[in-house]
Amino acid sequence: MMNKLVDQFIKKICPEFKGIASYVGGKWVFGTGDKINVKFAHDDSDLFYYQDADEDIINQLNYCTSTAQQQWLSMTAARRGQFIYQLGERITENQEILAQIESWTANKPIRDARGEVAKVAEMFFYYAGWADKIHGKTITVPTGHLNYTTYEPLGVVLQITPWNAPIFTCGWQIAPAITAGNAVVLKPSEITPITSLLIAYLAEQVGIPKGLINVVAGYGHTIGQKLINGANIQKVVFVGSVSTGKNVAVHAAKRGIPCVLELGGKSANIVFSDADYDKALRGAQNAIFANAGQSCVAGSRLLIQLDIFDQFVNDLAKSTNKFVVGNPTEETTHISPINNKKQFEYVCSALENAQKQGASIAVGNTISIPKTDGYYVNPTILIGNNTLDCAQQEIFGPVVVAIPFKDEEEAIRIANDSQFGLAGAVWTNDVARAHRMAKNIKAGTVWINNYKNIHVSSPFGGYKDSGYGRSSGLAALHEYSQIKSVWVETALTPLVNFGYGAQEV
Repeated sequence: MMNKLVDQFIKKICPEFKGIASYVGGKWVFGTGDKINVKFAHDDSDLFYYQDADEDIINQLNYCTSTAQQQWLSMTAARRGQFIYQLGERITENQEILAQIESWTANKPIRDARGEVAKVAEMFFYYAGWADKIHGKTITVPTGHLNYTTYEPLGVVLQITPWNAPIFTCGWQIAPAITAGNAVVLKPSEITPITSLLIAYLAEQVGIPKGLINVVAGYGHTIGQKLINGANIQKVVFVGSVSTGKNVAVHAAKRGIPCVLELGGKSANIVFSDADYDKALRGAQNAIFANAGQSCVAGSRLLIQLDIFDQFVNDLAKSTNKFVVGNPTEETTHISPINNKKQFEYVCSALENAQKQGASIAVGNTISIPKTDGYYVNPTILIGNNTLDCAQQEIFGPVVVAIPFKDEEEAIRIANDSQFGLAGAVWTNDVARAHRMAKNIKAGTVWINNYKNIHVSSPFGGYKDSGYGRSSGLAALHEYSQIKSVWVETALTPLVNFGYGAQEV
């Protein structure tokens, strides 16, 4: 079963599409496991269903990834870069179709989906330029040797991506991985596999070897776990929740396989009284309400200096009435529903618990859940303190807790009083203060007088329970590579090595 409109969109890209299946070695491989039924969050209607992937897919993956990577590495780096660039062009050509599919299946406002697809194309354009520029170094060692380093691909990497930004995280991980020379096995969330499947399909249409990019459609706790435990992989990259990420890391460690983990966040968005008020207000809106708050970097803790706290909260509350909450496929929608029923119920429970613990609702704001069959939560502003669960735990919905602070010292203390450290922001016109705050906030990304600006050229990752390792930028190419040191003897009369030293004999 497939929603007819979504099916029509898919067949514009892939005419032979016959239903959701894994895409392995250039072939559609249908699973026979448990039925996976996916709903449209707008009205709880059936969107599509398919069956979980089977374990025997691992043998197919091991064969096709090895073959494809050999083909890929037999090309010049410049030629590989051309193919990667052409994939970016093919994504651009299909931008509207991919955006429509992403809007339906990820329940993302269509305007946002268009922007994210454009960003994915940009990721491939960016890394295409790096393909023939992954250089090592010549190192001046204190002997007569020539010592140089090279970067080599790891082999096959397993990438596990989430439901909140499926096509974005697909491109975010695949582009640097194949640029560094690796083959990829991507396991997207079981509820949002379609756009990732289509990226793999488009890659082969431009000439990238079949089997270099493979997408496995199925549950994380079944086929995802089996891939970690049994596939011929050299690294695992996981984007998702803290608890699942830690579980992934444990199982990978048992095989001696390293990980990159991009996990949750409870980012502090800090507004000082000397900030540009209107810009900070708009920044606070964007920080939490974009994508219905379903973002790991959402500014879900809003720290406001005491002398502007009441006014700022009131103005933010009033602004929520201007947002259109509704069907993600409609052009006028600003805030879409929560992606799935499980997450919707969690957000509702978190709101109920926040009020029980003493959090209040901002004047003029509403906590009501629209009376529809969909998974809607109105944008909500809570007023509380940093000890409440709503300030310490990731809600992953359009919910922000406003917390007052007295001075710079207290702002830093509150911001860092969290298990998370993915991002943060500072709004101030004091340049020195801005840089002091950026230095002292324990997070992988800090924005000054802006929020949620992310680009493929800049490294991204977290501190503390927000994970480790870096995606994007040159740092991602190094994550997907292993460095080799080569020593060349140049002396006419080489010294003899005993242990780690050299001496004449």
